[in-house]
Amino acid sequence: MTEIIERNVSASPQRVWELWTTPAGISRWWAPDGFRTDVTALDLRPGGALEYTMTAVAPEQVAFMEQNGMPLATASRKRFTEIEEPTRLGYSSLIDFVPGHDEYEQLTEIELQPAVDGGTRIVMRVESLHDDVWTQRLLAGRANELDNLAALVAAE
Repeated sequence: MTEIIERNVSASPQRVWELWTTPAGISRWWAPDGFRTDVTALDLRPGGALEYTMTAVAPEQVAFMEQNGMPLATASRKRFTEIEEPTRLGYSSLIDFVPGHDEYEQLTEIELQPAVDGGTRIVMRVESLHDDVWTQRLLAGRANELDNLAALVAAE
């Protein structure tokens, strides 16, 4: 099943693309509230990878991770499936952080559409995870990330 998240942001598709596809851009907004993202590798091509570490830094996030038996820092890897600058980006995420569950891949596809106000309409198609609880956690995190991106470009 695929879920859809949409946002309008006040930046051009090219600017959103830059923030989504460069280490400096990603580190400024990618993490949900209470986390920090540090990009360690980025090979922007189909089949290339994005590697980063996401670290819980806010007390409430640290407590959540500890209560659920999860490490405070998680190394993650995404494999790019589609790249069409500056309108489409697809990547497969390795889901290997769920306690007691075998790892698997999950697909996310991003479409950046010019908006009439000069901004960008973001349409994010997110493949569901193994159950509804984890899918809702993923969707909440992705929605929060898009809120962070919108706030970042609004402040530029």
